[in-house]
Amino acid sequence: MPPAPRFLRTAARWPLGIGLTSWRYMWRTTPTHRRERPGALSDHMPPAAPEPPGDRHRLQPVEDGVGALLHRRYHARISGAEMTATELIARLGEDPNRVSPSEFARFEKVRGASGRLAVGDEFVVRMPGPWDGPVRVVGTTATSYRLATLDGHLEAGQIEFSAADGHPMQFTIESWARSGDRLSEVLYDRLRMSKEVQFHMWVSYLERIVELTGGRREGAIDVDTRRVAPQPPRHPPFARADVTALLADLADRPLNFDLARRAEYTRANGWHIDAYCQPLAGEAPGEPLPDGAFAVATRLLHDYEFPDPDLVRGIYDREGPLEGRDMLLEVRWHGLRLHAGVRVGERFDERAVVEGREVQVSGWNYRTLEGHFEMGQMDYAVWKWLDSGRVEFRIHAFARAARTGNPILRLGFALIGRREQVRFAKTACRRMAQLVTAELRGRGEPVPSEIGALTVAPAADLPALERKLSDGSG
Repeated sequence: MPPAPRFLRTAARWPLGIGLTSWRYMWRTTPTHRRERPGALSDHMPPAAPEPPGDRHRLQPVEDGVGALLHRRYHARISGAEMTATELIARLGEDPNRVSPSEFARFEKVRGASGRLAVGDEFVVRMPGPWDGPVRVVGTTATSYRLATLDGHLEAGQIEFSAADGHPMQFTIESWARSGDRLSEVLYDRLRMSKEVQFHMWVSYLERIVELTGGRREGAIDVDTRRVAPQPPRHPPFARADVTALLADLADRPLNFDLARRAEYTRANGWHIDAYCQPLAGEAPGEPLPDGAFAVATRLLHDYEFPDPDLVRGIYDREGPLEGRDMLLEVRWHGLRLHAGVRVGERFDERAVVEGREVQVSGWNYRTLEGHFEMGQMDYAVWKWLDSGRVEFRIHAFARAARTGNPILRLGFALIGRREQVRFAKTACRRMAQLVTAELRGRGEPVPSEIGALTVAPAADLPALERKLSDGSG
């Protein structure tokens, strides 16, 4: 049996980590002054953090987040410190885990030299449960350093650690952030679970800072939060400007798996390998007919009309070629709408011989891009057996949960994603058969909707057609 993927091992640690966190939270005796007040956007935006051009690890600024902007400030005063502010920051740069509460977080450096902090260094913060978050150093001084979140972090924004000499010494943790996505917002703002874990973690961090300096805390730890209410959206959901920007962003994203290692993607190595075959309406033996089931199914395949629109919709530029096309998928699950990117790989239209029988095959595949919560490839094809006239819709896929991207989505996919994968494929097969039958009976064809120059498919306006299919009328 292959070793469990890291995200499953992380999930297994979750109950222990959360249990320990809850226990220490309940028995915390450190005095704190904690308050939350409304604030204005103009007063609480983070400093600029320019992104190097061409960097594949894209920053996740507050503009990419959802919900309220939270400007948080954790502050401790330290009497009798045995080191200067510069020495303290240098010690933290040598080893960020020196004061990081291990039951909450450990910093794992993935880019940059060890022993110091420099702009461009990157870390993954390992936490109990699905909380791992990538960050990049975007600013340093002798007495401070600042981190920015990267794609897949639970938050979108920046955090700064700074020290100031004086009597007493001052140490401040200041962050500007929004939730990274809707799921993170629910955990933080509504269930408050992430909020309390975060509060407890940074208070524990400040306690360890005091110990490291050799001094003692003076007074209570001050925790001040300014909450900037979410701004009204500039565009309604699915407006042209929104999806155009999201789709354009996919152009610079690489695949989130190594296609050259395709031979290793097997069940023995932890991948799901699926194959589905759905019989469609048949036609006469011989070459595919210009208006027969094969031609109809091929067009539906090209237009991405076969998925159930209640599960998945795709946004793409219809004017571009199919091969190499980027597609933004909107995955719908229990009222949530999650976006993920894929790119069309090969398009094929060929005659093949299978077990001594000739078959005409037409189709294409797409592959998951960086940021997708799963990784792999799905092949969609229409087959016609020339000797019998039998027409089939076939799906073949290899996939598994992604190793990068939003950690909650990855955990969710690990727990229930397999069921949703099977559901998607089965409903796609059933819908393809229904649409082909309906069009051959003259009930019309689904017409994808449009947002400006972009196409949105499958067509969502099919209730009448589906009623006809279900009651057998016509």
